[in-house]
Amino acid sequence: MNAEFDIAETLDVKGASCPMPVVKTKSAIDDLDVGDVLEVLATDPGSMSDIDGWAAGTEGVELLAQKEGDDLYKHYVRKTE
Repeated sequence: MNAEFDIAETLDVKGASCPMPVVKTKSAIDDLDVGDVLEVLATDPGSMSDIDGWAAGTEGVELLAQKEGDDLYKHYVRKTE
């Protein structure tokens, strides 16, 4: 589906607003194996800064990319430890 990353799981948080995209992303990441990539699909424009800030301040995760288009925000987060 995405040529850039081997996505282990997709999390659909469309329709959810702050802080739920971050809360659900953290929960989903906790269930993945080290090295797995989580794709997060959101409709909240605030998720761009929220997930970026969460990943920057959280040990064990790496924000690989964020994409914006057609009222959909995609975030790609790798579990690193």
